[in-house]
Amino acid sequence: MTPALSQFRRVVLKVGSALLVDRARSRLNHAWLAALAEDVADLHGRGVDVLVVSSGAIALGRTVLGFGSGSLRLEESQAAAAVGQIALARIWSEMLAHHAITAGQILVTLADTEERRRYLNARATLTKLLELRAVPVVNENDTVATSEIRYGDNDRLAARVATMIGADLLVLFSDVDGLYTAPPASDPDARHVPSVERITPAIEAMAGGAASALSRGGMRTKIEAGKIATAGGTHMLIADGRPKNPLRQVAEGARCTWFLTPSSPATARKTWIAGALEPRGTLLVDEGAARALRGGASLLPVGVTALSGDFARGDSVLLRDPHGGIVGRGLVAYDAEDAARVIGRSSREIEQILGNAGRSEMIHRDDLVLALG
Repeated sequence: MTPALSQFRRVVLKVGSALLVDRARSRLNHAWLAALAEDVADLHGRGVDVLVVSSGAIALGRTVLGFGSGSLRLEESQAAAAVGQIALARIWSEMLAHHAITAGQILVTLADTEERRRYLNARATLTKLLELRAVPVVNENDTVATSEIRYGDNDRLAARVATMIGADLLVLFSDVDGLYTAPPASDPDARHVPSVERITPAIEAMAGGAASALSRGGMRTKIEAGKIATAGGTHMLIADGRPKNPLRQVAEGARCTWFLTPSSPATARKTWIAGALEPRGTLLVDEGAARALRGGASLLPVGVTALSGDFARGDSVLLRDPHGGIVGRGLVAYDAEDAARVIGRSSREIEQILGNAGRSEMIHRDDLVLALG
């Protein structure tokens, strides 16, 4: 049994350049994008958080700048991206505005999901936009990215973003309706694969192998995105994006491939915090804070009585009660130096002490794992 689209509450949609831009006519696929905006509005209207990862900046920019159809040098690609990003943001803003939805543009580089501090900043911005019921439109910042510091494709970028914000579904719109046992264009015996419970070497081989240069940017990158997504507790599906209203088509039974995960974003994140990160320090909490934490609350600065260790914002720290017992561990919202200045103080005092508003929680409950027992 595969999931139903109606059960997901936070969805990332990835749209590629080939769907967004009609290269034969060197123009945007307006009618198709308007129909996709209807799909987004339908999700949004049902209370679903929606985020779009959209390619197309270079494809749009090269048309405006008059570049030909051949390959571009790095500086030409960056110039095309600079022009195209403005056009892409305007297009999404206008399309979603027809449905009274606010769009927000987010441009990221590889470091924004790989370096801890920048990851936390990017996640905080995306989370706030979703809280405000806006639709973030994310793209790689190709104006400054080079081959050494790029994701290389928006499939993997979309998977990183999906796990960053705790999405429970990632949809990759493609020019095929899912994974096949072999390339269907060249193998008449190729069979469609409706669902994948685990990505095995056999599944990778269907996509051209784990290191096939011929499949770069194609099904192979989608399989790699599936590894990232499912490891983070996010289901993923590959669907044919070419028809109008492609998400509605899936909801009505159009063929696609589901990549399933046994976990959830919250469970996967908690498992990662509990076992994959080495604590860099310790926070001693009072009895009231320990009791509140065990009841599901976040840790506020007022509940911390002492700290040790040289930790940075986003690092894992242990939490101990007044008797030395381990309450749990979590990702701290402050560097050790700033944390030492605000412990024992009310959250209302943070701005006066630090000179900026900071975070009201020392450790948010979503970033906290309680000890067993």
